[in-house]
Amino acid sequence: MKVAIVGAGICGLYLAWKLAEKGHSVTVFEKKEKIGKEVCSGLFSDRILDFIPESQKLIQNEIDFCLIHWTADRWRPKRTLKIKFSRKIFVMSHFELDNLIASLAQKAGAKIICNQEINSLPKILDDKLHHGEFCNQKDFFEKIIGCDGVHSIIRKKLNLPEPKFKLGIQGFISQINFSNFVETWPTKSGFIWKIPRGKETEYGIIENPKGAKLLFKEFLVKNKIQLDNLRSGIVPQGLIISSNQKISLCGDAAGLTKPWSGGGVIWGLTAADILLKNFPDFLKYQKEIKKFFLPKILFSKIVTKMVYFLGFKIPWFLPKNIKLEGDFLI
Repeated sequence: MKVAIVGAGICGLYLAWKLAEKGHSVTVFEKKEKIGKEVCSGLFSDRILDFIPESQKLIQNEIDFCLIHWTADRWRPKRTLKIKFSRKIFVMSHFELDNLIASLAQKAGAKIICNQEINSLPKILDDKLHHGEFCNQKDFFEKIIGCDGVHSIIRKKLNLPEPKFKLGIQGFISQINFSNFVETWPTKSGFIWKIPRGKETEYGIIENPKGAKLLFKEFLVKNKIQLDNLRSGIVPQGLIISSNQKISLCGDAAGLTKPWSGGGVIWGLTAADILLKNFPDFLKYQKEIKKFFLPKILFSKIVTKMVYFLGFKIPWFLPKNIKLEGDFLI
C-alpha cells in the first residue's frame, strides 16, 4: 500500500522502517531540516533492544536504580526512596537513535523528505481513484499516519481534542559521571532529575508550564549548579484516538506518554507494533490501543497521585526500597 507518515520522530521512522520491510511504499514528511530529537533525556529500558537491536552500540551508561528525594524546606531531603528497576535502564542519545532508525528505514526502501512542512492532510486515494476516474494517482496515499509530535497538524485536521501538556527543561554539566543510579526531587506536579550520562551529567525538570522555569531556577541556585546548553520541549499527556479508517495517530501525536515520568519512547514503539500487527486495519488498531493503554494510564495516574500525597504529607508511610517495572506498572 502507499503510505504517508507525517513526522520523522522515533515512531514515524520505526513505522516507516517496518512497513517498508513488508513491501509497502512509504514516504515520511519531516518539517525540520534534519532528523533527530534533541530535547530528551534518553532513558530507555532494555526493551529498546527488542524494538531496535542495532541500538546496542548507542548505550552511554546503564542505570540500576533511582533515588527519590522527598523534600522538606526547599530541596532539603526529609526521606529518600530507592526504586530498584526490574529491567536494566540504558542512557542513550535520542538524536543518534532517531538517525539510526532513519538509516534502517531508508535501507528498507522508505523515502524520507526533510524540510517539508505539512499544513494540510495529504491526499487520500479513494475508491473513485482506484477505479480510474482520475488518471494522476502519483500524489495520493491509501493510508496516512500522524507521528508529527506534540503539536500534531494531523490531529488538528481531524478535529481531535488536544492532550494536556507539561514543560520539560534540561541542561548539562561537563562532568564525567558513570554512576548506576539517577536522582529525582518531586515537585508539585512533576519532578527534577539528575542523570549520569557517562561523559556528562544532566539536570532537568518536568512540570506544568507556568511553574517549571521558576522551580528549576530555584533548585539550581540553591544547589549552586551552573548548566550549559539549556533547552526545553513540550510533553503531551493523555491518549487521543482517531476513529478514521484511513488516518491514524501514533506516539506523541496521540499524547502517548507515561503519566508518572513523561517518557514516551517505549510506549510509542509499543503502540507502533500494535499498529503494524493490525495494518492496514486502523479501526482495529485504534480499538486495541485503547484496550491496552487506557487501563495502564488510569492505574498509573491513581498510583502517582497516591505516592505524591504520601511523599509530601506522610513520607514515613512509604517503604524505603521498592522494586518495580519501569515501563508498565501493570
